[in-house]
Amino acid sequence: MAKSAVMLVSALCLMSLINIATCEKERFFVEGKVYCDTCRIQFFTKVSKFLEGATVKLECRDIEGGNVTFSKETETDKSGSYKIETDKDHEEEVCEVSLVKSKDPDCDEITKEGYAHKSRVSITSNSGITSPERLANPLSFMKKEKLPECKEVLRELGFDEYGNIV
Repeated sequence: MAKSAVMLVSALCLMSLINIATCEKERFFVEGKVYCDTCRIQFFTKVSKFLEGATVKLECRDIEGGNVTFSKETETDKSGSYKIETDKDHEEEVCEVSLVKSKDPDCDEITKEGYAHKSRVSITSNSGITSPERLANPLSFMKKEKLPECKEVLRELGFDEYGNIV
């Protein structure tokens, strides 16, 4: 009986060690969209267009010191969407997705004002989010000249042609 118990305990220990050795690493996926701001207003409108082939970069930095701990670039697909896989949990770091370049020469300006040029993302399992997907805010490149229909589009939204509330 004692030999059977020892064999059973040994088998259970071995099984748990095998499980630990083969378990997957913690992976996260940062997803988002990139669009062309055709009205140069820094938010999405009905005349905005999603950009294919735009390059974005996910970068994580130490909270203290600011050293880069992770950096990865990718391009958007036909729908302007991207998905970046991370290497691990980045709880003690600040992670941001930012614009790098656009393949559309008429819509390639990156504005440093406002919020549409970068998006902060929480990449940790200690955030209350159970899914491994993390959604970044939409990012936008600015069109060189705004479309003529923008004045009407903005008026419908309660703004003048410069983006001021009317």
